[in-house]
Amino acid sequence: MKRITLFGFVILCFMADVHAAEPDATTGASEVASATTEKVIAIDPEQRAQTLEGWGVSLCWWANMTGRWTDDRIDTLVNWLTSPNGLNYNIFRYNIPGGDDPNWAHCEPHHMGKGKGLRAEMPGFKVHPDSAYDWAADSAQIKVLRRIREARPDAIFEAFSNSAPWWMTVSGCVGGHDDPNKDNLAPEHYADFAQYLLDVCRYFRDSLAIEFRTLEPFNEPYTNYWNRSGSQEGCHFEAESQVEMLKVLHPMLQASDLKTVISASDETSTKASLRDLKIYGDATRFLGQWNVHTYHAKNDERAEIHRIAQEKGLRLWMSESGDGGRGIGGNIRMLQRLFDDMRYLQPVAWVDWQYVEEFTDQWNLVRGRWSEQTFEKVPNFFVRQHVTRFIRQGYTFLQVADEQTLAAISPDGTEIVIVRLNNERNDVVATYDLGALADRLPDSVATYTTSATQQLEAGSIPVTANALRLKLKPRSVVTCVVKLHRP
Repeated sequence: MKRITLFGFVILCFMADVHAAEPDATTGASEVASATTEKVIAIDPEQRAQTLEGWGVSLCWWANMTGRWTDDRIDTLVNWLTSPNGLNYNIFRYNIPGGDDPNWAHCEPHHMGKGKGLRAEMPGFKVHPDSAYDWAADSAQIKVLRRIREARPDAIFEAFSNSAPWWMTVSGCVGGHDDPNKDNLAPEHYADFAQYLLDVCRYFRDSLAIEFRTLEPFNEPYTNYWNRSGSQEGCHFEAESQVEMLKVLHPMLQASDLKTVISASDETSTKASLRDLKIYGDATRFLGQWNVHTYHAKNDERAEIHRIAQEKGLRLWMSESGDGGRGIGGNIRMLQRLFDDMRYLQPVAWVDWQYVEEFTDQWNLVRGRWSEQTFEKVPNFFVRQHVTRFIRQGYTFLQVADEQTLAAISPDGTEIVIVRLNNERNDVVATYDLGALADRLPDSVATYTTSATQQLEAGSIPVTANALRLKLKPRSVVTCVVKLHRP
């Protein structure tokens, strides 16, 4: 990636702090460092990277649970998720369920309950090879999907599969193979699986007026944790097997009347993603999009995936990630992963894994109790809003020489959003040189701060000597919205 050279200058004037210095609420006053780290970062609107297509989230498995709630509760959750003043998400990944043997003949009954929980027990649409499709089987997830469609007409939908139906698998169980290092989709059922996926996509288009833009037949395929009686649906595919499956699916999709294109390969790490790209070779011609998860990622691997995707003309998504650790520090670390993804991987979309969870505040943005139908925002919600609410669809990211900063400019060039995080135990001062916009700057800019004691707290700071000076608390994030005068 092209880096910007910092302007070397000293600002010899008063500039307001975002806050008065105070102890780190997460560690205690005795641990607060006395030193303050200070950086100067240039913002140049001409140094541009990718344009954002959107922010999103998978629907499994939270929609499988909340879709059983009352309509008013579902509507509130969907509003928080899709509203421009909420999370502003517009990309949604629908999980096409495989479905276990209803008689549990080949695995432990309700085996997912001991791992991911019964929320991960997804009902399939075709429980036997000779049975008719039961389109009411996944009613809860579908109900949420339809509410999202109503709330967000511009939504982009992707369908993805964790496993084929049980009767297409080697083990007879959607959890995986007896040997998790081996493929679990039987080769003689490749065409059956492809037809199943296409039938689901066609039903959604014809009966629900929802056309999936992309269809992903794999999920973290080159891993060794999908096993019989496992904690969720999962299916191992060697990269070579993925290619063989694509050779079956692609012509069948081309022969259909669907506009949907194929995405792949949704590996859990950038290393595995690069391995797939190497083995796929020219089989990427079957694809319209490349998906990668960044649970395990290195920046040089992120950059290489971006380079290859550009070379092959593939749209690039970061299609799943989550969990940063504990407390507000974990939330900020997760935000740093998002920053690294947008800087080095440069996807046009970034997609969360879970929206609602029950017993955590890290994997999720809302904590809910399934049986009680109660829910609340957790700090992660507000941390994520710092990016997704203010950097909107169509904004273009700016290349900035600071890994703790994410910046973007609006399509009409009248607004720049600067997001700065601090996951240190000491205060950090970040000064933003806006000299490249000197004749268009306002007198002050709006700020929003989240920390251990603040939740998207609104404020403002002056623009002084063509610069902004932010003083960030330990473990905090600040968003600045710079409204520019028209040239």
